[in-house]
Amino acid sequence: MKKLAMLMMLFLVLILTACSGSSNSAGGSEKKVLEFWHIDPGEKEKVYEEAVERFEEKHPDVEVKVLRIPNDAYKQKLSVAMSGGNPPDVFNSWGGGWLKQFVDQGKVLDVTEDVDKSHFNELALQNSMYDDKVYGLPLGLSIDVVFYNKEIFDKYGLEEPKTYQEWLEINDTLNENDIIPIALANKTKWPGAYYLMNFASREAGTDLFDSAFHREGKGFDDEGYVQAGTYIQEMVKNDAFNEGFNGVPYDEGTGRQLLYSGQAAMMDMTISFLNNVRMEAPEFEEKLDFFVFPEVEGGKGSVTDLGASASPVWSVSESSEHPDLATELIQELTSEETAQAYADRTGSLTSINGVVPNDEFTKKFHEVVEGATHLQMPYDQTLPPELAELHKDTTQAVFGLEMTPEEAAEKMEAKAKEVLE
Repeated sequence: MKKLAMLMMLFLVLILTACSGSSNSAGGSEKKVLEFWHIDPGEKEKVYEEAVERFEEKHPDVEVKVLRIPNDAYKQKLSVAMSGGNPPDVFNSWGGGWLKQFVDQGKVLDVTEDVDKSHFNELALQNSMYDDKVYGLPLGLSIDVVFYNKEIFDKYGLEEPKTYQEWLEINDTLNENDIIPIALANKTKWPGAYYLMNFASREAGTDLFDSAFHREGKGFDDEGYVQAGTYIQEMVKNDAFNEGFNGVPYDEGTGRQLLYSGQAAMMDMTISFLNNVRMEAPEFEEKLDFFVFPEVEGGKGSVTDLGASASPVWSVSESSEHPDLATELIQELTSEETAQAYADRTGSLTSINGVVPNDEFTKKFHEVVEGATHLQMPYDQTLPPELAELHKDTTQAVFGLEMTPEEAAEKMEAKAKEVLE
C-alpha cells in the first residue's frame, strides 16, 4: 500500500508539472507583456496589428496588448497615465512640444543608440529629437490640403482656386446654390488651427513662426498673424462654413458626413481624411480630389510651403520593464515592410526613406511633398503645451467672432514672453 501511495504521489507530481509547463510560454516562464497605445482606426490599425504579429513571431515569449483610444480623448488619457506612473510601454505621439513635455519629465526612453537615422526623413525625425537625442520614431508623414467634391465643382463650373480671392468667389457660388462651401468640425480646435497656420505662412512667409517661436525678432503679435485672423473672420462672415462649426467634434464624423452627402463641397484636413473615406464611404472616393491651400495677394508665402505633421511617432516609456523589447517593437512599427503597407493601404505618406506609395491617390500627395519648399509642423504640436492650448483657444475664439485678430495675437505674444523667454 505504501508503494502504491508513493507511485500515486509521483504520478500526481508529474501531472502537475506537465500542467504547469503547458500554461507557460517558451522557456518555461510567463510571457512578458508590452502595452501599446495608438489612436488610428480602420486600415491603419490593421497595419499596426500586422507589425505586432511579426514582432510576436520573432519573440514567442512576448505578448503585446494593443489598445486604440479615439484621438480627441487620447492626449488626456496618456497624460493621466504618465503622471500616475503607469504609462504603456509603447505609445503614439506627434513629436514636437507635446512629446517634449514628457521627455523633460524624464518619462521617455532615449533610443538614439538603436536608431539608424538614415532610415528616416530628416525633418520628420528631427521633430522627435531634443538636444540631438532621439525619443521617437516617426512612421507617417502628413500634409493638410483642401479636399473637394469634383462632382459639385463640375456641376457649377468651378475650378481649383489658386488664390484666396478665387476661393471666396467659389464660396459665394456655392452659397447661392444652397451648398455649404467648407465643412468644419472645430470643437476640438485643431482643425481650425490649420487655417491660421496656413494664412500666416501665405501672408508673411515661412520664417514668421520660427522667428516668433525662437524669439528672434518677430512675435506672435506680428501683423502676419493679425492678417491671418482677419482672413478667417472674413470667411466666417461670408458663410464659408457650416452652422455651429465650433461645436462639432471631428472624431464623430459629422463634418465628414456633410461632404459625403453632398451638403458641403470642401474640407481642409490632413491626408488622413482619405483613410476615413475608405473606411466610412468608399464610394465617395470617385468624387474626391484636393488642392493645396491658396496664395494670398501680395503675400510672401508660396503654395509649395505646406502644413505638415510627422505622425504617428512611436516612443517608449522610460518606466517600461522591457525597454529593449519595446524598442524593437517601435523599430518593427517603422520597418520598411510596415511603411510600405501603411503607404499603400491607408492613403498616407510615410517618414521612411525610399518608400514610394503604389496607391494612385497617395502618389498625388507624394508628388506634392516632393515639390515642397517648406514643411511646417502644426503649432499645437511644436509649441510648449501651455502656449499650444492658448493658440487653439484663441484661434477658435477668432473663428467664433468672440475675439478680434488683434486681441488673439496680443494674448499669444504675452504668453510667449512668459513661456519662451
